[in-house]
Amino acid sequence: MDAPKTNEGSPLINSSAPRNDSADNGKPSKVYLQRLCFVVVVAFLLAAAGERASISDFLNEKGHSSAGSSTVSNHTSNIRGGDGSDASSTADPTSENSTDVPNRHKHVPEYPMRQSCQVLDLPQGRSVRMIQTAKGDPSAHYNPIPCQSVLDFTGEATSGSAEIDVDFTAVWNKDRGEGILGFGGAFTEASALNFHSLSEAGQEAAMELLFGETGLGYSMGRVHMNSCDFCVKSYSFDDEDGDFQLEHFDSNVSHDVESGMINMMIRANEKLITSWQASPTNGEQKLRLVVSPWSPPAWMKLPLPSERNDLHQPGGHIMDHSRTMDGSAWPNCLREGTGVGSRYSEAWALYFSKFIDAYKNHGIDVWAVTVQNEPEFPAPWEACTYNPDIEGDFIAFHLGPKLSETHPDVKLFIFDHNKDHGLVWMLNLLDPNNPAAKYIDGTGIHWYAGGMDRLLDGAVGTPNMHKMVDSNNVVGRKNQIILGTEACHCPSTYYAGGDISIAWARAERYAHTILADLAAGSNGWIEWNLILDSVGGPNHLGNVCDAPLIAVPHRAKGAVSIPSQLNFEKAGHPFGPVVGDFKAPFVLQYDYGIPEKYLDLGIAVQPMYFYMGHISRHVRPGARPVHAIVGNSPVGVEGKTFMSVDQATLGGGLNDLARIGIEVTTWPCEGSTRQYWKYNEAGQFEVFGQDWLGNPTTSCLSINTDQYFGGLTLEDCDANGGMFAIKPSQNQANSTVQYSQIVLQNSLSDPAHSCLMIQPLPGNGGALGPLGGAQVLTGNCNSLSASFWRVNLQTGEVISDFFKVSQGIENGETCLTTGWPFLQVGAFTPADSSGDRTIVVLNEANDAANFSLNVVDNTGSKFSIKSSIPEHAIQTYIV
Repeated sequence: MDAPKTNEGSPLINSSAPRNDSADNGKPSKVYLQRLCFVVVVAFLLAAAGERASISDFLNEKGHSSAGSSTVSNHTSNIRGGDGSDASSTADPTSENSTDVPNRHKHVPEYPMRQSCQVLDLPQGRSVRMIQTAKGDPSAHYNPIPCQSVLDFTGEATSGSAEIDVDFTAVWNKDRGEGILGFGGAFTEASALNFHSLSEAGQEAAMELLFGETGLGYSMGRVHMNSCDFCVKSYSFDDEDGDFQLEHFDSNVSHDVESGMINMMIRANEKLITSWQASPTNGEQKLRLVVSPWSPPAWMKLPLPSERNDLHQPGGHIMDHSRTMDGSAWPNCLREGTGVGSRYSEAWALYFSKFIDAYKNHGIDVWAVTVQNEPEFPAPWEACTYNPDIEGDFIAFHLGPKLSETHPDVKLFIFDHNKDHGLVWMLNLLDPNNPAAKYIDGTGIHWYAGGMDRLLDGAVGTPNMHKMVDSNNVVGRKNQIILGTEACHCPSTYYAGGDISIAWARAERYAHTILADLAAGSNGWIEWNLILDSVGGPNHLGNVCDAPLIAVPHRAKGAVSIPSQLNFEKAGHPFGPVVGDFKAPFVLQYDYGIPEKYLDLGIAVQPMYFYMGHISRHVRPGARPVHAIVGNSPVGVEGKTFMSVDQATLGGGLNDLARIGIEVTTWPCEGSTRQYWKYNEAGQFEVFGQDWLGNPTTSCLSINTDQYFGGLTLEDCDANGGMFAIKPSQNQANSTVQYSQIVLQNSLSDPAHSCLMIQPLPGNGGALGPLGGAQVLTGNCNSLSASFWRVNLQTGEVISDFFKVSQGIENGETCLTTGWPFLQVGAFTPADSSGDRTIVVLNEANDAANFSLNVVDNTGSKFSIKSSIPEHAIQTYIV
């Protein structure tokens, strides 16, 4: 990742001592009272077993109703097309039993919410299943919600409904490459150490959770060549200075064997093959493993600036190479550079080949390598920097020829860094005139925003992903792969901090970014560590982060004399006591969404695991995204998704994307605070909200287009806020509507080229279509995209009819949006035409939402689903 942990601008889960959550104000819930007697008994039993939670901890915990099993289950409620039967009943998915966060905006919808899904005109032989995970009932993971086949939708509430359009005949990028390759995580040393800290039963459960058919179904992995920051210390497999033929290379890769990394990868591959080989889809394969180096051995590296100036070898000789794998000279880390004749580049290319051989000797096939992890970042941990030209020379003259000679089946990926500069690197290195281009199979992309603001991770760069995919849609490059190769939340873990609101926000950010990347045309997603310890380590720089699974072997049933931190963890408790260690299993399950079943095996399964599972276990290798978009409310229906006709203000809750650095885009209007803009006295479009920590935020539409993102962002109002005038448009499109132009006033640009305008995404917006996420910038006032604005000063909406007027899209108005809307959708068709199709609906709002799913089946048949989704929830529909 790009920056070490920091207290500033970081989503700390909790930096204080463990809390005792108070019960509800007023009368206790019925479930709470029912639990009381049982809880007292459990408390005494746990106390006898050495459990640190006291009885008062139990009695002070707030109860939640539970409508489903807390275990990972693949069972869902079914309906069959044409039979008219009802599925079994279940709890109300919109129940209000969740704990409100401090200062939480709670807006009560003015229209009735649907209690389950109803299906109309389902083709004969088809079925619909729906599963749900919601913050309001955190222990009910993959909770089946009943669907009912109906003859009509009479009597259903329509006010405030969103229209979600899904077309399984409109397959995005169907002639490009292999489609979605899969999902996965990294087999770091930290992951291996934590995995092997579990009992054999715990290890088997972790394998099933990550790679099994009832788990996430991961089919991809990543591993570091030599050490990375998520290791106990730095290491390489050849530390002999001047060993250009690598005669001292450890061909057994002993460190990776002894740390358990090799064993963990072998077991993951076996689990994947045995669980998924019999799947009806035809895209399943063995584990696709990506190898990424963080740093060459120190003797291959140029000295750091500090070493060149200050450090000397014994005898007074100035250092001719670095003494450490940490850090990097800039813009090239390798001695003698990367041009023709560099002995160190030649040795480093040979190192790749020998590493692949060593892994193969252990029964592990390497699918791809990236040239360098985060080549633009001279990190304080293991690092090696390149710019595009220097990396290109290393590929063209050294690594490309070596892999072509020794491992022609192994793919080579460039970049392996953030979305902001990905397009720049691709246009350079994939240029047909670049001698490196013929060796390149794909590009690795990380989700980080760069800098120190961890709350922007996964929140920026989606338009750039569309541009990167579009740049490959040329002759000769359609099989180029674009793969998400690293993502995680930092610092610390949910288990350590115990704030469910932040944990849920982290889960939602995962789901949003995955859906957005796949809709743009990304070929898959590999997150960072598969499993970490309670504080998010070990990391030899103390750069602790989160993971879907947390190893807590001291919490396993029957554990004796196992410390809460094992000896490989040196970070201590950087953000205070570990909250999860002070909570009993029953409380962690029902109030924190961490299943007791797995805690008894020493594993804390966190909410982002289940959000990932709503996608990865159903969208299998070979699948492709299809057109899906959350549109406006139907024509003639008053109100919007989060704002009924009787409301004066936008809904959805406080805007957590009203943050400096967020990209400004346009989406169908949902009536939410993410589309609220205050036109202030200075002529600025100002937004307000709060971050995940509850800190108030304010920012303004920027004056300048971002150099790398290519659109306007949110910036500090005083320093970089644009000042705009709202003027009558010269192009009224023969409409009775009075359109406006929004003209930037505080710019040195030509006034005729200072109008707010929409820049459609390339590829017609990918699977989302043109209405989903177009960029906003200032430009030519004569452009149609600058001519059809409507500013509603009462609701704060800035609306454009550009797509409606220019492309004739009925109900095609879009609203200026901070980042993306609360309600989102993604849909996918499998590699096998007879397999299940998947629709994922994500709601990040503090309000529930009604919607109508208008589905075109792969045969062209049409059917509809009317449903609702609770606040902060994700639903998967399997068709």
